Amino acid sequence: MKFLTPHELIPYDEYERQRDAYRQTIIELKRRRRIGLGEKITLVFENRETLRFQVQEMIRVERIFDPQKVQEELDVYNALLPGTGELSATLLIELTDPDTMKHWLDLFMGLDHGQKVGLRVGGEVVYGEFEGGHSHETKISAVHFVRFRPTPAMVKAMADPAARVALGVRHAGYEAEAEVPWMTRQEWLEDLGTVE
Repeated sequence: MKFLTPHELIPYDEYERQRDAYRQTIIELKRRRRIGLGEKITLVFENRETLRFQVQEMIRVERIFDPQKVQEELDVYNALLPGTGELSATLLIELTDPDTMKHWLDLFMGLDHGQKVGLRVGGEVVYGEFEGGHSHETKISAVHFVRFRPTPAMVKAMADPAARVALGVRHAGYEAEAEVPWMTRQEWLEDLGTVE
């Protein structure tokens, strides 16, 4: 995917005027790109539009007007764009109860290492590759960035509505799997460059 550039951003004042309608469009887009794995893990598959929205929101919230600082925000989010042949997702560990948060975060230690989060298409599986820096020996973040690199055969099969496509997590104390709906697969096929 092409990197986002400053020219694609909506100027601050104009963004304020358009924000409600733009936000609704992005909410609908993210709905098609969101997969829940049990009660505690959600993956949101990113593309140029979801990440452009994130940049716009950061500029809005932090009132960033300096072109160099805007470029720094773009650089951060451009790093999350899926590369050729990739799917890129934000993985969220959904924790809202402060009394059980530490318990759950401790339970999820090591989630970002090894073959824990997989994408299955038919009989073939690829495992998510986590961006580093979101955990250490005693602590794990509730937000991670993960990439999946499906094989060409998987991508071809993904385009067949009859093929079974699922995401799953297998980790000590937490296992879940979810079928990937056709609308999400269509989004993925676009990300993978198979849709004109």
